[in-house]
Amino acid sequence: MTRWGLLPHWAKDDRLSYSTFNGRSEEDFTTKPAFRDAWKRGQRCLVVTDGFYEWKKLTVKDKQPYTIAVTDGMMVMAGLWSRRKDPKSGGEVLSCTILTCAPNDLMAELHDRMPVILLERDWPKWLGEEAATDDELLALLKPCPDDALRIWPVGEAVGNVKNTGPQLAVPV
Repeated sequence: MTRWGLLPHWAKDDRLSYSTFNGRSEEDFTTKPAFRDAWKRGQRCLVVTDGFYEWKKLTVKDKQPYTIAVTDGMMVMAGLWSRRKDPKSGGEVLSCTILTCAPNDLMAELHDRMPVILLERDWPKWLGEEAATDDELLALLKPCPDDALRIWPVGEAVGNVKNTGPQLAVPV
């Protein structure tokens, strides 16, 4: 099982993962200590999901959750992974993070960030199966087209981690 939140090989404990659950692609993550080694080592991965939830602020007190999914197939996000030895157990810990970018126009209605969603043709480059320079890889870290996403309001049950299941994504 892979842990969410990148834990670099040098991390002394798991606390760092709370600040590395995503990496901002525009802030030169390639030189930030928490992400730098995974980038330099080519530890790029694809994070595959049905979608994700985001909350839109309606008023100072009120928010509405939304599901964000791709219009066709599974959502595939640009990620980085790392491996480290757990100082307590001595076991291996795999961890990962997604990279984020500025939102496309559709996502901007909900949030000021979005995950980097890769097109299928870009997966081999991102994974290192096709040759690509750092500049070519960095050029992939941009918002997907608006028409690639579907967004709809859902119930507030998504706000509790104890709630799971496909019923959470049912439109309200």
